[in-house]
Amino acid sequence: MRVTHTFPPFINKDSEIIILGTMPSVKSREAGFFYMHPQNRFWRLLSDVYGDDFPKSTDEKRAFLKKHQIALYDVLESCDITGSSDSSIKNPIPADIPSIIKNTAVSRIFVTGKTAEKLYKKYLEDKTGIKCICLPSPSPANCAVKYEDMLNTYKSRLLNRESNPAI
Repeated sequence: MRVTHTFPPFINKDSEIIILGTMPSVKSREAGFFYMHPQNRFWRLLSDVYGDDFPKSTDEKRAFLKKHQIALYDVLESCDITGSSDSSIKNPIPADIPSIIKNTAVSRIFVTGKTAEKLYKKYLEDKTGIKCICLPSPSPANCAVKYEDMLNTYKSRLLNRESNPAI
């Protein structure tokens, strides 16, 4: 089924990092915001990384992101996909990440998962001039990685304030 991104990036001029998924899940598309599947570990990870309260509502999530200067979007603008399965993606059309981050403070780009990393490197890295840093996918489908291990990886990568190396 052909899916097109149905909601805008969350970003503002003060955003210092952007975290890119591959494509919104079915639950995220229904809710109109990022990482909305109840079993997705993304919001728990971020609240634990930054030592902040777990944001429950979409408004709380927006406030959390703004407070920590985090932008969110996805590597793809559209693709053929079955449900929420990254492994089923065909005919990808990349998002215009260079335009999205233009006129912001974004200097570091993170991707959640190997598929997002592969697609970013193929379609976007040379356009942004910023190498991505891969974070483990917080998806419930990635249950092989223990939460504590995932949290340690998120902490070490997100809290390292060095800019991504230019390509």
